[in-house]
Amino acid sequence: METAITRLLGIQYPIFQGGMAWVAEHSLASAVSNAGGLGIIAAANAPYEYVKEEIRKTKELTDRPFGVNIMLLSPYAEDIARLVVEEKVPVVTTGAGNPGPYMKQWKEAGIKVIPVVASVALAKMLQRAGADAVIAEGCESGGHIGETTTMVLVPQVVDAVEIPVIAAGGIGDGRGFAAARMLGAEGVQMGTRFLTSRECVIHPNYKERVLKAKDIDTVVTGRSTGHPIRCIRNKMTREYLAGEKAGLGFEELETLTIGGLRKAVQEGNVDQGSLMAGQIAGMVNKEQTCQEMIEEIMTEAEKLLG
Repeated sequence: METAITRLLGIQYPIFQGGMAWVAEHSLASAVSNAGGLGIIAAANAPYEYVKEEIRKTKELTDRPFGVNIMLLSPYAEDIARLVVEEKVPVVTTGAGNPGPYMKQWKEAGIKVIPVVASVALAKMLQRAGADAVIAEGCESGGHIGETTTMVLVPQVVDAVEIPVIAAGGIGDGRGFAAARMLGAEGVQMGTRFLTSRECVIHPNYKERVLKAKDIDTVVTGRSTGHPIRCIRNKMTREYLAGEKAGLGFEELETLTIGGLRKAVQEGNVDQGSLMAGQIAGMVNKEQTCQEMIEEIMTEAEKLLG
């Protein structure tokens, strides 16, 4: 399927894999790229040498375009911004900040810059700053979220900017892909669906919780602190929400989540870990390869859009 985003990036299908911290590493990113989508390595809070090694490993496994997601609040953001230029990474996606200070060096290096946005105002600002496209992410998504749903955010961003828009949040099958296209998106980004791919390295306990999740099994913590995060319900989220209701402050609440994502991804601690997943988890009920996922989604979407 050819769209403005496949032409811009030279990929076969307009499907991005989300830059999920502790999850999106070389094996997953390369598998998505080899399947025709855009695999993305999550730099998160990782230092220069770690991300450099992940980029090198990805290049060994695929000769197709891939990206690096840079969390701009990371203490290593400036180092990673330089690294993607040195390593000639084709695409950079960004979150948690304004990529403006790095835009000039990235554009001069020929890197396509695609920030994640949760509002029309931010999308317009980043278009002015030189972004090649934006990812409009609704609050149905897992992890850090905004307030607006994908259904209403995407068409408003599409109407507000002239660059391509990728829809994210609550998309996990061909129906969601087709709906995003009808809203004006040139492609989609998925995270939760890829959590259950065979190439995803998360602990089997985490993967099983996603596969068994029902429609109401995710919850948002951190609204009182201004840092809302969507996760699958567990003991940690119950304690956190109880703490918010009791009026605990940010620092007290943070003690409940320190190292939570590592506990979930690496240790398989499904009680105290942060099981970040979107509302689409209730529809994800089988483990597949990235190739099988993408082909299934595109077959269904093309039938619907046809």
